[in-house]
Amino acid sequence: MLIDDTPLDKTVVLVDTNVIIEAVRTATWNAITGAMLVQTVEECRDEALRGDRGASGYIPVEQADLGRLNAVHAVSAEVRARYLLADSRAAGLDRGEQDLFAYAHDRVSAGNSVWVLCSGDIAAIATAVRMGIADNLCALEAVCRVTSTRPSSVFRQPHLSEFLVRYRTQFRLGA
Repeated sequence: MLIDDTPLDKTVVLVDTNVIIEAVRTATWNAITGAMLVQTVEECRDEALRGDRGASGYIPVEQADLGRLNAVHAVSAEVRARYLLADSRAAGLDRGEQDLFAYAHDRVSAGNSVWVLCSGDIAAIATAVRMGIADNLCALEAVCRVTSTRPSSVFRQPHLSEFLVRYRTQFRLGA
């Protein structure tokens, strides 16, 4: 369990584009989407599907992969604007992360705090600390550990628990 006494199959895990790509790359995607309620926002889904086909090490994410998501949330202009008013520094985030955090902010505002946000991005970690939801952050490595999922290859550094803890602590201390 990642959250108190919440069973894994009832645990909502919000993921960003990089987590989707890394989970596909390490062949952990099917296992975690089968074990938990893995969700994202439309922009992250679209970014994962689009990818950067010209990039070195490009990992294709297929529509079938994204079809395994429990939910893909639309983020309205109103929800995004409320979030940007609450955290003006979020204007520097890429559109996918901005929408993911706008959705998370909306969940918190509605009093729904039982969920996990999975991201390996340093800007996302800083944003979660500013929003007061740093304890909701979880590394992909930890999600795989609690679901007993073994990656086919070593996780990239930003998806390790040690990376998350280091930067979360750094941002909490104001460094």
